[in-house]
Amino acid sequence: MTSTPTNTTDAVAPQPVPDLSADLDRGLRRLKLAAIRRTAPEVLLTAKTQRWTPEEVLRTLVEAEIAARDASNTATRLKIAAFPVAKTLDSFDVPASSIPQATFDYLASLEWVRSRANLTVIGPPGTGKSHTLIGLGIAAVHAGHRVRYFTAADLVETLYRGLADNTVGKVIDTLLRADLIIVDEVGFAPLDDTGTQLLFRLVAGAYERRSLAIASHWPFEQWGRFLPEHTTAVSILDRLLHQATVVITDGESYRMREAHQSRGDRP
Repeated sequence: MTSTPTNTTDAVAPQPVPDLSADLDRGLRRLKLAAIRRTAPEVLLTAKTQRWTPEEVLRTLVEAEIAARDASNTATRLKIAAFPVAKTLDSFDVPASSIPQATFDYLASLEWVRSRANLTVIGPPGTGKSHTLIGLGIAAVHAGHRVRYFTAADLVETLYRGLADNTVGKVIDTLLRADLIIVDEVGFAPLDDTGTQLLFRLVAGAYERRSLAIASHWPFEQWGRFLPEHTTAVSILDRLLHQATVVITDGESYRMREAHQSRGDRP
């Protein structure tokens, strides 16, 4: 009786990824091409196995370096922006808000930032103002823009510190390096005459040079409640509202709605 041999296939062990030569590693370090230095060994092994052309190898390495630098720059801009929380436009429930879809789509396009126009969002607490501003700010960062986020109280405190050591002009110039300056919670606390003047200096400095995005629960005709000097208040609004998109939010507070739902309350 003759037995039939069984065909067996030996598993092919993956080739070890070779290290870069010392001189090439030093050169890439000197040129600060960290992503290429990190990915080159594996890319070169794959290129050898799959018989890539030199152009394919170069393109893969350059694309890896560009992607790594873009990610690093985005992370740096996000850190500098100093958002208090991470809220994105994708997580914003437009149908449940009072913001028309067309308006939301226009804001999300960031065309107003590129044209150095302003945005003001007015409405009661909990109606999506902060979420909208932060989401737009994060989208702007990912689009390559420089962004700074402040509450109105923190912004005025920053300007006051500059006033105390006679560097307020430099502080404002530094802030105006951003393409978009977000000022949230305007009107939560009243400003004194000096604070109002400092806010005006920033708004005037940004006028037609940088985009400002402002959120407040006070309608414009009631801004005199927290801006004590009428003439300055009018001047601030005049510059804010020129070439600006004005969004009015209303409805029940999202936070109150979620609290009711978590307790099982009927609407």
